[in-house]
Amino acid sequence: MSERRIIPVFVVVPPRALLLDIAGPMEVLRKTNLEQQAIGFDVTYIGPSPRIGSSIGLELSGIAPLPETLPDDALVIISGAADEPLGSLLRDVAEERQQEAEIVGWLRRCVRPGIKLVTICSGALLAARAGLLDGHECTTHHATIAELKRIAPLASVRENRLYVEHADRMTSAGITAGIDLMLYIVAREAGHAVALAVARYLVVYLRRSGGDPQFSPWLEGRNHIHPAIHRAQDAIAADPARDWSVTALADITATSPRNLSRLFNEHTGMSVTDYVNNLRIALAQELVKGSRLDMESVAEKAGFASTRQFRRAWNRIHDAPPSRSRGASA
Repeated sequence: MSERRIIPVFVVVPPRALLLDIAGPMEVLRKTNLEQQAIGFDVTYIGPSPRIGSSIGLELSGIAPLPETLPDDALVIISGAADEPLGSLLRDVAEERQQEAEIVGWLRRCVRPGIKLVTICSGALLAARAGLLDGHECTTHHATIAELKRIAPLASVRENRLYVEHADRMTSAGITAGIDLMLYIVAREAGHAVALAVARYLVVYLRRSGGDPQFSPWLEGRNHIHPAIHRAQDAIAADPARDWSVTALADITATSPRNLSRLFNEHTGMSVTDYVNNLRIALAQELVKGSRLDMESVAEKAGFASTRQFRRAWNRIHDAPPSRSRGASA
């Protein structure tokens, strides 16, 4: 058995930390650690003070000091902060400003090329003050878009996005969008099947992707609680290119092919064939955007019998041809 790969995660806790910005994404990582053994996320909470007040008035403690250095494979996550937390009459604004300045200075010193930086909600503002978003596409909560543009005039600030990835920078919009971004990171590191299992546990079946206003095909049709259909969907998602017949899936779900087809339509709103093709197209789109493979190779790796079949399935979902998708990602 291969050794588990550990990814060190450092969660920066700012003053007035939005608790959901931390709890949501960290629940994703906690559940991911329990779902599989290939990848382990080792989380450390860091900040300018061992005790920091949160958005809901609950004090957070046990926060480690901002480290002098970071490992090369570190993932740094910056939480957003509330303008007016519960109990705001007791705030020490001057101290909060000093703590924010300490975080900005630390980010400027320690986040070097190769370190992956993730911001949740208004956490992007701290990264921007450190100059870490200059030259990058990024986003933030809709209420702080204008401020981000002012602080980071050299960044390409995107509006109406759940999250944006550009090089080693990943930024997300408000609050629960941090869960979307973390599920995306989990899918990339541990696989779509793991991300789907975690999403189902968190009851966020229909989450959207970063740049797409539509539902993600990887999570579409998951808004149900039928365990046999989830088993079939998990199997397909783990290997969309496999030759998935209804009979093969019926064996996995311990039901008859006829009953599986009926249940699949009832609970997902689509046929088994359509579901398989949707995931194959999603896989193909990743291959088109993330590689220079020719369309014949993309079709083969995504599980289509021919380029013609691939293009026919693609055209049922997308208006533009696959080559246009590659051009848009360049």
